[in-house]
Amino acid sequence: MQSNEGLYSAPRWRLTRWLAEPGLGVPDDIRAALIAQLHGSLPVFAAGAVNTIAVAAVIAARKQTAPFIVWLVMEIAICLARLLVLASAHRRARAHRPTPTDLHLLLAVAWSASVGFGAIASLASGDWVVAMLASLSAAAMVGGICFRNFGAPRLAGTMILLSLGPIIPGAALAGEPLFYIVYLQVPMYLAAMTAAAFRLNRMLVTTMRAERENNYRAHHDALTGLLNRAGFVEALGKRLGAGADRPFAVMFFDLDNFKPINDTFGHAAGDTVLKAVAARVRRALPDGAVVARMGGDEFVVLIDGLTADMALETGHRIIGEVAVSYDLGGEVRASVGASVGIAMAPDHGAAVEELLGIADAALYEAKSGGKSRCCLASVATNAAVLRRLQPSKPKSPIASAA
Repeated sequence: MQSNEGLYSAPRWRLTRWLAEPGLGVPDDIRAALIAQLHGSLPVFAAGAVNTIAVAAVIAARKQTAPFIVWLVMEIAICLARLLVLASAHRRARAHRPTPTDLHLLLAVAWSASVGFGAIASLASGDWVVAMLASLSAAAMVGGICFRNFGAPRLAGTMILLSLGPIIPGAALAGEPLFYIVYLQVPMYLAAMTAAAFRLNRMLVTTMRAERENNYRAHHDALTGLLNRAGFVEALGKRLGAGADRPFAVMFFDLDNFKPINDTFGHAAGDTVLKAVAARVRRALPDGAVVARMGGDEFVVLIDGLTADMALETGHRIIGEVAVSYDLGGEVRASVGASVGIAMAPDHGAAVEELLGIADAALYEAKSGGKSRCCLASVATNAAVLRRLQPSKPKSPIASAA
């Protein structure tokens, strides 16, 4: 959901917070994505800046009076400041440092006010060529403002008002009765484009919510709320991609004597036990531990910064937590055990499938030697799994012929 490969700071000032408000009840992660969208990209910004500076320069060259020279200077100064702030924001976001979001929003408002100043000055000049050029430029900017900033509809509405609204007093200063039609046109246009920004905002937030929910369902187990296999594989891949400066443990465990609960009390009772196991294990593990249900009664845990001895100690703690009996309602209680297999990274592997395979093989050793045991992967287990994961080599034509 996050764009531009970084996290952009939320606005801190009261005015900028009001301008960037996307609506009530919007989750924080969606708000962060909307703030990132407001920063846009440098090519999109450059296109708008070149247009407004070019229009201001052409008109200033034609009229060569103080208002238009001031307008040109304002356009150049504001656009240059926006460029520098935007480039700084992109660098800081990629470096995970605070970004100048408040300044970025205020400069956007100042730029739209500069466009509006040019429109009113051009209409008041009495030069209809200049007036047409400035008014067309202001109207052209409105579409870009709406479709670039609808993630913050209040900001979009404010910018539209400041860039196009001055045409109304400009028409009065022009003294041309035909221009009075803008008293009807501009308010309607302002209302329509601002309403469009709010509608697009609602559609975007709805889409983001749906994307957020679909992503959650794709990576989480519906019964326990833990990560599912896909979610755990992704988390393990990210941890491996972050480097192996510190060792970490991958712990596979499943439940002993779980099937009789389903057979005796029904699947609803089995689901109750699975949810309780998930809750207990999460409470027993340190903050930052990744816990997933791989399917059925199989679970897997990733814990960073553990030595082999610490991993074994944690495995025994999981066994102890799981072994406490479960209340199934109506004074009915049930008990299950847990067997745990542990693989250590980078000692036992440096790839997702290697670590999962070795931890699963260690779990099989634990169950083979008796239930409710914790087993650290052995050298033999490690070698056997790695051989199994290696792609088989095709036989040579000579060997086949022989």
